[in-house]
Amino acid sequence: MADLHTKLLCLLPLLFIINGINAQLVHFPQFPVPFGNPFLVPDGLWGHHNRLRGHRHGAAWGDPDAAVGGDPDAAAAEAGLRNVAKPRKARDMIPKADEGAGNQPDPGQPKTDEGAGNKPDPGQPKPDEGAGNKPDPGQPKPDEGAGNKPNPVKAVVDAPAQPDFPTQYVGAWEVVKLDAGVSAMHLNLLPNNKLMMYDASAFHISNIKLPRGECLPFKDDKGVQQTDCWSHGVEYDVETNAVRPLKITTDPWCSSGGLTADGNFISTGGWMDGTRSVRYFDLCENCDYRDLPNALAEPRWYATQVTLPDGRFFLAGGRKSYSFEYVPPEGQVNKQAIFFPLLDETTDLDENNLYPFVHLSTDGNLFILANSRSVLLSTKTNRVIKEFPVLKGGSRNYPASGMSALLPIDLSVPNNAPLIPAEVIVCGGAKPEAYGLAGKGNFLPALQDCGRLRITDPNPQWATEVMPSSRVMGDMLNLPTGDLLIINGAQQGASAWFLAEQPNFTPVVYSPNNNAGTRFRNLAPTQIARMYHSTAALLPNGKILVAGSNTNPGYDYKAKYPTELRVEHFSPPYLDPALAAHRPTVMAQNSDAKLKYGQPFTLQFQLQDNPVGKADIKVTMYSPPFTTHGYSMNQRLLVLGKNELTEAGPGVYKLQVVAPATNVLAPPGYYLVFVVYRGVPSVGHWVQILN
Repeated sequence: MADLHTKLLCLLPLLFIINGINAQLVHFPQFPVPFGNPFLVPDGLWGHHNRLRGHRHGAAWGDPDAAVGGDPDAAAAEAGLRNVAKPRKARDMIPKADEGAGNQPDPGQPKTDEGAGNKPDPGQPKPDEGAGNKPDPGQPKPDEGAGNKPNPVKAVVDAPAQPDFPTQYVGAWEVVKLDAGVSAMHLNLLPNNKLMMYDASAFHISNIKLPRGECLPFKDDKGVQQTDCWSHGVEYDVETNAVRPLKITTDPWCSSGGLTADGNFISTGGWMDGTRSVRYFDLCENCDYRDLPNALAEPRWYATQVTLPDGRFFLAGGRKSYSFEYVPPEGQVNKQAIFFPLLDETTDLDENNLYPFVHLSTDGNLFILANSRSVLLSTKTNRVIKEFPVLKGGSRNYPASGMSALLPIDLSVPNNAPLIPAEVIVCGGAKPEAYGLAGKGNFLPALQDCGRLRITDPNPQWATEVMPSSRVMGDMLNLPTGDLLIINGAQQGASAWFLAEQPNFTPVVYSPNNNAGTRFRNLAPTQIARMYHSTAALLPNGKILVAGSNTNPGYDYKAKYPTELRVEHFSPPYLDPALAAHRPTVMAQNSDAKLKYGQPFTLQFQLQDNPVGKADIKVTMYSPPFTTHGYSMNQRLLVLGKNELTEAGPGVYKLQVVAPATNVLAPPGYYLVFVVYRGVPSVGHWVQILN
């Protein structure tokens, strides 16, 4: 035993020499080292030192698969198989997969070399801290020289954009509530994640009673005093699907609405005692409506309400109201409206110009389409400054009831043009005579075409294309990805009670940036007919809430197309379960929620994928619209500019985003901001931008 001990002592100097040679070979890779290095020190003695040099536990220095991150090129360079050391790839600078967000090593678990019985003695010096060798805390470490101190936030290396993740997923439907209490003729998402959902009160019936046993008086057709104890509107919680009944004292049947800059809801117009009303609903617990019955200058039944850059509301049209006005401040009353010849000239035997399509252009003027004609109106002079070509093919507004949206406004690319482009799309509708013929039992096919018009061009022309199926009284929503969703409606007839047939069960996604002929894609059909008086809304989680449909006067649950109280969720293709691992998560507590025009703001998000390039990220900003009768008022999606993307930690990124430059691009108010990674959006993050 003594002889063996003596031999080991004699070998120790040789082992120190061999280890020194290994260390030098790491720093001087030009000296070739053969695979299977015969000088490898057994891991039991020097494995810890090998790991400090950046190699895997027990691996040979010359093993090309043993380098940091398993990069064969880096290992080959270290083994002397390259004359010049190759720079580390960007992916090698990203944390390892087992150290991403949510995968940090458990501090309570022993490290690999700290198993039972192997935990280092805290009283013993570390290998490079022997007696007399403890590092001087005042001296910089090798990689922390002057100006070289590591920055915990690392810039992400720019790389060309990767394509969106492919998916053949066609979506999925789910009934989330069997009875919302009311049939949702009108719908608006609020910034407290509640939905304003209401119907008409003209028929004095719903399926939910007013709170606290309240009842409202009214006179029937014979002038006899009656009481109405039913609620005709609810506040719908999109997270729990719970409803709270509300009291609306004037009839909001076929009214308009929108959100103020503070996120409060304002509804205008309606029927009978509500036709000149303005209703106010504040964002507070247990709040209810305040009604001002005579605030408007003219009756507004089937009118359109749109937010202006200064935060005011523009209000146009309505049955036999060929005019527009501006919603007055609370407590004030409009004395006179402004005559609008377009509405007078475009009404026909069946009107076909109610709920005109109105979109705020990027030049601050309003694009307005009624029936088949459209103009550009200045709200500074209240005059038409341009008339566009006629959109041929048929009528587009109620009761022909097509769909319209402003295509995404792209602020993400440098644009030296004096005006940021704005483009409108109009789809579906009906022939001018469809309403009258449907009343006689002749249901004409709905229109199947779409028209696109770049309204900021000097001489724009409509470009038309064909949808997979005809559609009247459908809904069109912007999606966080920049696509559009076409949903609900019928394939024959027109809007009104009993005047449509063949429900269109199949939603369609429209990708405006695809080549013509490849933009439409059919998705999974629903089993519930969503026809006249149906609605849809984009939720913060990216799903589509679908509600309403009532082709009957009153509530009729036994009709061919019954009054519909069920609420559904539709999951678009980007919610493919196979893509869930690629979905960003916005960290709201570390992200800005108050924006200033033209100023950068920060979004912090988690993402499992590595690496992540700035070009793979898109940030979109969405204004939740007021939806009724196939038209979503105030709907707007902007693609924002990006500055720097940095890695703030394992799987955590900070992105500096540029807010819209002016209130013309984004009127003041609340928006949902989505981080979209290769076609997969995060849950929306609420922000507010103010003048």
